[in-house]
Amino acid sequence: MRAPSTVNPSLRPRHWPIWAAFGMLRAATLLPMPVQRILGRLIGRLFRLFGRRRASIARINVDLCFPELGEAERAALVRRHFEAFGIGLFELGFGWWGTNQRLRRLVTAHGLEHLHKALERGKGVILLSAHFTTLEIGGRLLALCADGLPLKALYRPSEHPVMERMVRSNRERQFGTPIPREDIRAMLRALKRGEAVWYASDQNFGHKGSVFAPFFGIPAATNTATTRLASMTGAVVVPFFTRRLPDGRYEQIISPALDNFPGPTPETDAERINRIIEDWVRQAPEQYFWTHRRFKDRPDDGPRFY
Repeated sequence: MRAPSTVNPSLRPRHWPIWAAFGMLRAATLLPMPVQRILGRLIGRLFRLFGRRRASIARINVDLCFPELGEAERAALVRRHFEAFGIGLFELGFGWWGTNQRLRRLVTAHGLEHLHKALERGKGVILLSAHFTTLEIGGRLLALCADGLPLKALYRPSEHPVMERMVRSNRERQFGTPIPREDIRAMLRALKRGEAVWYASDQNFGHKGSVFAPFFGIPAATNTATTRLASMTGAVVVPFFTRRLPDGRYEQIISPALDNFPGPTPETDAERINRIIEDWVRQAPEQYFWTHRRFKDRPDDGPRFY
């Protein structure tokens, strides 16, 4: 009988090309930031040209959410989104491997006192964020700005062994042991220990555990986990947003904890959260993840968009 292989699955030869890609991404962190942004825009344009399916999804989302814009303006917004997406790839590498000294020079944080005040209650904090192209570097900047505070991050486990190893190890280096997105018990334990859990709930996870709430005026399946976690632990919800600025710097905005949360129903909470995220999107519309099928699940009598 052949002995089982002891080679780490992520190190098998078929995965060497993705390791090479990560190696190039890490090397790119040594480049000046303006150069990284130029390269990111070019790569984003290529993604738009060759990723026709994702480009179509982005255009449908933008058309739905910004009907007040003209057709040319919406097309331009989609082009800028893919450029922002390409920049986000380089930011992923910079967020993982950039030095603390370089990163600290690039960020201005507003509202850290709100996070300190929320943690002082001792019942945990849900750091409510959303899926922007600044997601990865935003997490690293948060860990830097909130140095020493008890933070935990969620992550989405991947079936690809290289992606799983890279995402998990880098989240672990910044936040300690990361929590798999579906591990509600681990989230509850972290909150009951008085920690802050970084959580983005704005994607479409289907009907299970969701309600339909308006997002840009369109009913969208919205996860109610934020309400459930806050109800079960007494944790407060602190909204948190990272924005890429035109001058190459980043702005982190930590808002005061939400009053009267949870509200009377999960539906009112979902609508409130969607309004917060919608406000963030309007501040930097090209930086939101428009390639996600946000309106995939529909009410029984609702139109299908994809």
